[in-house]
Amino acid sequence: MRSRYTAYATHAIAYLSHSWHPDTRPSDLTPDRDLKWIGLKILSTEAGGPDDETGWVAFVARYKIGGRAHRLRERSRFVRHEGRWVYLDGEIEERHR
Repeated sequence: MRSRYTAYATHAIAYLSHSWHPDTRPSDLTPDRDLKWIGLKILSTEAGGPDDETGWVAFVARYKIGGRAHRLRERSRFVRHEGRWVYLDGEIEERHR
């Protein structure tokens, strides 16, 4: 999760694509140049160990758009795909200004 956050913050599109499951990956990952990521807090993890095929990460990511601060709270699902962990999908729990 931290590496994907960093990829969003640094506009590392190739890494985002590589770390996203091909069945759910959007065709266009062009970053919003007006959005600036400013912080990540991991709230909890569930499964995702060496013997698991699925894991969850709950987090809050803070960002700014046009100088206004916002928060995204999500519970992300990761799965093993071709021997590595990839993002499959997530449940957005709340968005705050």
